[in-house]
Amino acid sequence: MASKKTPLKVGRRVLEVSNLDKVFYPSTGFTKGDTINYYREIAPVLLPHLKGRLLTLKRYPDGVDGMFFYEKNCPKHRPEWIKTAPMIRRQDGVTVNYCVLNDEASLVWAANLASIELHTTLAKATDVTRPTALVFDLDPGPPADILDCVDVALWLKKILASHDLDLFPKTSGSKGLQVFAPLNTKVTYEQTKAFAHELALQLEREHPDQVLSKPKKAEREGKVFVDWSQNDNHKTTVSVYSLRAREEPTASTPVSWAELTKARKAGDPALLAFEAADVLRRVAKRGDLFDPVRTLKQKLPS
Repeated sequence: MASKKTPLKVGRRVLEVSNLDKVFYPSTGFTKGDTINYYREIAPVLLPHLKGRLLTLKRYPDGVDGMFFYEKNCPKHRPEWIKTAPMIRRQDGVTVNYCVLNDEASLVWAANLASIELHTTLAKATDVTRPTALVFDLDPGPPADILDCVDVALWLKKILASHDLDLFPKTSGSKGLQVFAPLNTKVTYEQTKAFAHELALQLEREHPDQVLSKPKKAEREGKVFVDWSQNDNHKTTVSVYSLRAREEPTASTPVSWAELTKARKAGDPALLAFEAADVLRRVAKRGDLFDPVRTLKQKLPS
């Protein structure tokens, strides 16, 4: 069956988008057109976090209940105006040309490819060896949930405050939390990864019943895995404001420490679940809570 194509003007470009009525999230009826519209509306706060970064597309051609695949090499059929940036693959020395989405038109182009999720590197294309932030990916093993991740995030905040480092949390849009320490100073992945590993080990020693520093599935039950290994130039982390391929169209959403504490006290993980419409309302009211991650300069402790 031929796809139904529609011309869409985005800035000074006209893109052909297709099958806008296709349902991507069956439980809610959220369509491909809704996905494109969300990315257009969130673009003013999302694009600054994508700009200049290598991007892995996570594509769901038949929606979240269908098959998916990660696409690191930017598709050869891309328009000539889509920017790319190279990085050499560690395992075999092959050069991978990643997409770089710097404007609304390129964001719409990616969404039209059913790229529901957007995953970025921690470094910019201008220097792929230098991360601009330190990240802790907090992943709960059931029956632990996002509220248990809040405990771990607050412990991290306390430890890093003693090193004069500010932290900025966001929901993963899935099960857990991700906590970023912006650096934007001269640092290497070797340094950030080693530092994150030491902190994960410290938390595991101090809270052995709640924290795990190794991805051992057999030991995950009821604990929060502090994934320090995300601090690597060949790893990507879901971008802030990216949609997630869950049952509902949730998105990775910046949250305040006060919101985390409130949700923990209330014992209500639903207070930390945000769908596309929620995220747009939050941004309209509060702006980009994650903006300091782009610019705040902090030094990694030795």
